[in-house]
Amino acid sequence: MSDVKLYTLCIVQNEKKEILLINRPDKLGFPGYIGPGGKVDFPESLTEGAIREVWEETGLRVQDLEYKGLEEHSDPDEGTRYMVFNYLATSFEGELLEDPPEGDLHWVSIEEAFKLPMQWWFKRRLELFFKPGTFEIHSLYNEKADEVMKEMIKAL
Repeated sequence: MSDVKLYTLCIVQNEKKEILLINRPDKLGFPGYIGPGGKVDFPESLTEGAIREVWEETGLRVQDLEYKGLEEHSDPDEGTRYMVFNYLATSFEGELLEDPPEGDLHWVSIEEAFKLPMQWWFKRRLELFFKPGTFEIHSLYNEKADEVMKEMIKAL
């Protein structure tokens, strides 16, 4: 029996084709730049979770989410599967939070984003948001050893 954990990640893109990233400090874990997202609360839907997480972390209310793909990794030793449902939002309302809870908020060009420090697993996924269609990433990952044992990335 495995334990399944559901998460979302949402890239918010403005009319200037800039994306909103959070610069997470070391003290919060997963330091570096990342898109807003987090756990899906039971019993909300996946898109409700994505909308809530963006609002809580940025102050923006995203609309018209485009589903971009699934990134999942399983840790066979722990019996845990993490599923991250990824969205792109190009429509939103509101103002950025002055004191965001997850780190400083930055609008950056897509090209500049790839030069910023970020977790390898986020950087690998980021380019897939801007390609046509959807994607699937599946990996077997040993969390204790921080080692990817098997990986599959494909466009759908």
